[in-house]
Amino acid sequence: MPTPPLAATPMPRRPLGRTGPTVTPIGLGLAALGRPGYLNLGHGDDLGDGDHAGLGVAEMEARAHEVLDAAAALGIGYLDAARSYGRSEAFLASWLTTRGVAPASVTVGSKWGYTYTAGWRVDAETHEVKDHSLATLDRQWPETRALLGPWLTLSQIHSATLESGVLDDPAVLDRLAAHRDGGTLVGLSTTGPAQADTIRRALGIERGGEPLFATVQSTWNLLETSAGGALAEAHEAGLGVIVKEAVANGRLTERGAARDPTLAGRVRDAAGTAAPLDQVAIAAVVAQPWVDVVLSGAATVPHLRSNVAALDLALDGAALDALAALARHPAEYWAERSSLAWN
Repeated sequence: MPTPPLAATPMPRRPLGRTGPTVTPIGLGLAALGRPGYLNLGHGDDLGDGDHAGLGVAEMEARAHEVLDAAAALGIGYLDAARSYGRSEAFLASWLTTRGVAPASVTVGSKWGYTYTAGWRVDAETHEVKDHSLATLDRQWPETRALLGPWLTLSQIHSATLESGVLDDPAVLDRLAAHRDGGTLVGLSTTGPAQADTIRRALGIERGGEPLFATVQSTWNLLETSAGGALAEAHEAGLGVIVKEAVANGRLTERGAARDPTLAGRVRDAAGTAAPLDQVAIAAVVAQPWVDVVLSGAATVPHLRSNVAALDLALDGAALDALAALARHPAEYWAERSSLAWN
């Protein structure tokens, strides 16, 4: 199969913090592409009329490659996977290999700390298990390296929280420092209503007289803005800032509009535009001065193209101020997120 163009649609690049590797304003996250079940509105519809329990590995890999081909054609230069996203790392690795993508042409990040346990079932009782122990790191690190090899630029703690204890575990932090010193950037992703506390705790961690973490990846969207101040501090300190869940697991999309037309109307009124909700949501993230890259979690090519079109939507200061009023209390936001069904 011929190599897809890497910049058919030019997209600007910028450093990921002060670390050196470059990223594009929009990246592609593979959470919805590496497994048949995902915590996102209408994921089952994306994979075929809501009945995707029979999708095999080969079919999912082909779908992932189709979206990755589109990402390359759109000029996307940052790709993000995780050990717990089913076979996302394997699908990404096979795409990078078969398309002959040069390691220097793309920045690839992955995450450790969760284990995929759904067994390729959508109706599994448990889809992933969190464990931030040294044993998990030492098991998952070589698995990721074996798949992504020369393409792997960034290894992140997956959904670090203060409660998990990972930021207070000297054995884990020392091992991460060894990975950093071996040439792989070390970062963390955050989750939950106390994201800001986790980010600020991470900013104070050093090894060898240098900050341990080069990047932070956090949830920030029109409904959940509580980490914004801490992310600005991280950016000022030189960390690369990656934003995930910009469309709030589908709640800030046209599919979400059908579920909650009142919210959709408030977003459109505040933005002063009839543009698709996903574009408004992503444009609002891109407009934040401390953001380096925002992840599209698209599972289809049309959704990816719509997400990228957000770069052409300019929101003025008045619109951004009005949109800021949509934010919910973090506890309320995360409670609603927890109630979403895997599908």
